[in-house]
Amino acid sequence: MLRFVCRRTLPFLGAASVLASLALSSGVAPSPAASASRAAVKTPHVVFGKYTPSNWDTLSNWGGYVAPGSSGEFTTVTASWTEAAVTCRNTSELYAPWVGIDGYSNSTVEQTGVQTSCSTGVGVDSAWYEMYPANPVYYSNPVSTGDKITATVTSTGSSFTLKISDTTKGWTETTTKSLSSAKHASAEAVIEAPGGYPTIQKVKFTGVVFDGKALDTYSLVALSTDTDSPVTYSPTKIKNGDDFKMVPN
Repeated sequence: MLRFVCRRTLPFLGAASVLASLALSSGVAPSPAASASRAAVKTPHVVFGKYTPSNWDTLSNWGGYVAPGSSGEFTTVTASWTEAAVTCRNTSELYAPWVGIDGYSNSTVEQTGVQTSCSTGVGVDSAWYEMYPANPVYYSNPVSTGDKITATVTSTGSSFTLKISDTTKGWTETTTKSLSSAKHASAEAVIEAPGGYPTIQKVKFTGVVFDGKALDTYSLVALSTDTDSPVTYSPTKIKNGDDFKMVPN
């Protein structure tokens, strides 16, 4: 059942989440996994997955749905979305839709998604994964506005398989990594920005499933964005059990 949380105090999140503030360092080259062409673009290096709440828990640098749970509860998450067109207002804007495990109430995140950076003045898309606190790793595969993306994170104990596919262009990347400190304590399908969001018409998530269950079977926290942007993005009500959109207010 869907539960909209109106307010929650920071102590509930624990000290680990206080450490989870986004870090953005403009001009740092992407991971060596990125192609030479992407490195030349100087895509900003960003640490995703870092939940930063404001005074109201329904406003944060994340926007979307989170299923909070107990330690060890979540082992797989999956979702699809269409890469949205963006309008860049300045070169510091950067955002990403992603799916992942952890990060909401602890200091690790195991996640994969697509970043859109405005560092060149227009949106440049790059697929990536991150096993925070390690840095994100960028793939060289091409991604364009309108592409259909499917992303999945699956874990067995401390081993995580992060898979992302661009079904429009026909490529898939699968990476397996270990993280012994992972808590498996939350699941997310969200958008995120380290500072300001570019202008986005909408981001539509479909087929959002946590541990084999439809999204609306969980007691969810609905998050709206609040990150120095002139527009706030909020999740719509869930349709068909596992679909929703992020839309401007």
